[in-house]
Amino acid sequence: MALRSAPFLLLMLVAVALRESCFGASSHSLKYFYTGNSEPSQGLPHFVSVGYVDDQILDQYNSHTRKVQPRVSWMEEVGKEDPQYWDSQTQIARGNEEWFREDLETLRNRYNKSEGLHTWQWMYGCELRRDGSKGGFMQYGYEGRTFITFDKEILTWVAPDPQAQITQRKWDAIPGWNHGWKTYLEEECIESLEKYLSYGNETLLRRETPKVTLSSRTEVEDGIETHICRVHGFYPREIDASWTRDGEVWLHDTLHEPVAPNADGTYHYWISIQIDPKERDRYRCHVEHDSLQEPLDLELKEPTDSKSNPWLIIGYVAAALVPVGVIAGILLVFLKRRQDVYRVAPNDDKGSNSSGQEDPDKAETHSASFSPMQEATRSFSCPLAA
Repeated sequence: MALRSAPFLLLMLVAVALRESCFGASSHSLKYFYTGNSEPSQGLPHFVSVGYVDDQILDQYNSHTRKVQPRVSWMEEVGKEDPQYWDSQTQIARGNEEWFREDLETLRNRYNKSEGLHTWQWMYGCELRRDGSKGGFMQYGYEGRTFITFDKEILTWVAPDPQAQITQRKWDAIPGWNHGWKTYLEEECIESLEKYLSYGNETLLRRETPKVTLSSRTEVEDGIETHICRVHGFYPREIDASWTRDGEVWLHDTLHEPVAPNADGTYHYWISIQIDPKERDRYRCHVEHDSLQEPLDLELKEPTDSKSNPWLIIGYVAAALVPVGVIAGILLVFLKRRQDVYRVAPNDDKGSNSSGQEDPDKAETHSASFSPMQEATRSFSCPLAA
């Protein structure tokens, strides 16, 4: 049963992570993902944690290797500054792995689940936007659905169902807990992001000029033309690509896909439009990007093949889905990292609930000297956050 459920689970995790990790028009972001599962199959680890700056993996841990390892060369600078860093992070990750196992059992009992495949996830991060504003998020997930979310603006946890509300009440009652998380997301996480950007500036602060190509086809039935503007190989991620009509942005009869990563670390994007061929001269594909000195405006050309070619659209859709396959693996690691964190808070929730099971949410049992950020940094794989 677990083997048959695995593909569906992966798609579910990818959908959740893709939805919740979207920052909009952020310039740079630091994100951590944790995922634990109760019944690994086909080589899937029980626990995985991964850190990212933008879309680049910083480090990774899983229950097979049992070591936190850098995934980019410039992260090795951290180890040079602190020779004990990787060993200490490995010990933290191993502790998180055990906490996640306990949480999965607690949640299984809380939701009255049977034995089998269950997942526990945690995701958090911060962003530094182009305009200088800052953002941050934190969320836990169980079985691929939202379990509880932190609202740092009103300093409270938001829970969608009664089982999660048990956790909400306990965490909201801990003095300083929510304020500590807000401080981490808005200050310490941003400081870490800025340090990582300084370490990896040659990669993270580079500029790659977009390559823009146009393709088109004509529908046999009504003669309407479909034009596709493909923007490929650009970095950073932020880009403004749109169709214009007589110099004004035109949204009617247009389609687009979200910006997606390429295997080489750059990005791609495409937009399509359907027009009357008699008005072709009025339209342009307009592209603005930090790497361009001036915006690009490409004129539409008459389709070279008058036959309807559905494979044109299918090809671009397939191209857009390839990165999703890559992200699927990344997100599985992402979501595993979430669980690491969840394990942390629950670790201080020792106690028993009405069912006699250990309750991971008894964080109110922390001693008077407890600091939310001490707990946070203990569970985070965020080397420069403390």
